[in-house]
Amino acid sequence: MRKHLSTLLKISITVIGIALVLQKVELQEVGAILASVRWGWVLLAVGLMTTSLVIRAYRWQLLLKGIGAAVPFRRLVAIYFIGNFFNAFLPSGFGGDVMRIVEVARNVPTEVAAGTVLVDRLTGLLTLFVMGLIGLPFRPDGFPPAQTWSVLALSIGGLIGGFLLLDGRLIQRLGQCLPGKFSSVGDGPVARLLRAIQACGWRAVWGALGVSVVFNLTLVAWWAVCGLALNLTIPYGYYLLVVPMLSVALLVPSVGGLGVNENITPLLFAPANVPYQEAVALALLTFLVLRFTSLTGAPVYLWSTTRNHNSK
Repeated sequence: MRKHLSTLLKISITVIGIALVLQKVELQEVGAILASVRWGWVLLAVGLMTTSLVIRAYRWQLLLKGIGAAVPFRRLVAIYFIGNFFNAFLPSGFGGDVMRIVEVARNVPTEVAAGTVLVDRLTGLLTLFVMGLIGLPFRPDGFPPAQTWSVLALSIGGLIGGFLLLDGRLIQRLGQCLPGKFSSVGDGPVARLLRAIQACGWRAVWGALGVSVVFNLTLVAWWAVCGLALNLTIPYGYYLLVVPMLSVALLVPSVGGLGVNENITPLLFAPANVPYQEAVALALLTFLVLRFTSLTGAPVYLWSTTRNHNSK
C-alpha cells in the first residue's frame, strides 16, 4: 500500500508540475524550439550520458573492492545499463537501484549488494551537495533567493546526514532502541545493511567521491551540450553553478524529474537571460536524451536474462 501511495505521489507531482508549466508557455512553441535542435550536439549528449554509466560502474567497483568482493567490471557496466533502463521507465527513481541489487546479489550477499548500491548513490549526492555549496557564493545577480536558501539547507543537511550514515556510530547507537528487524544491532536486515555500508571502508569511499567529481562534471557537460543543441549561448561555468542545484532539486519525488525540472530550470537560467520557453525546452531535451540513452539497457537486460536462463 505504501509503495502505491509513493508512486501516486510521484505521478501527481509530475502532473501538477506539467500543468503549471503549460499555464506559462504554449506547448507548440516549445515543440518548435525542440524541432530546430542541432543533431550533432544531441548525439554528443547521448555519448556523454552513456560514458557517465561507465564512470559510475567504476565507482561502484571501487566500493565492492573495498568490501573484498571481486565482480568483473564488464558485468558492473552491464548492470548499470540495466539499472538505468529501469530508472527511466519506472515511476520511481530508485527502480534501477533495486535491479542493481538483484543483479549483483548473484555474486555477493544481498545485504552487501544493497550496502554498496546505497553508498554508490550517496557518494554521488554528497559530491553534488559540495558542488552546490561551492557554487552558491558565485551565483549571478538576480538568482532566486528562495532557491538559494533551499539549496543551502538541503546541501548542508544532506552532507551531515550522509556522513553520519557512512560513519554509522551515531545511527547504531540510536538504532539500538528500535524493535526487531529495525534494530541496528543483531542480525536483522537493518543491522546487516549498516555493517555492509561501513565495510566499504573510508579509502574506498574517498575514491568513490573522487570518481563522483568526474561523473558530475560529465553531468554538467551533457546539460551544456544540450544547450548548444538548442543554440543557447551560456558559458560552461554557469552550468557548473546551476546544474548541481537542479540535481539536488530532483530529489523531489517525481517521474524521472519530469514536471520538477521544467519548473526549476526557467528560474535558474533566468539570470542568464534565457527565455522561459527556451529553458523549458532545455529541460525537456535533457529528459528526452536521457530516456533515449536508457533504451540501450533493454537489449543488455534481455541478453543478461537469456544468458542466465541458458546457464541453468
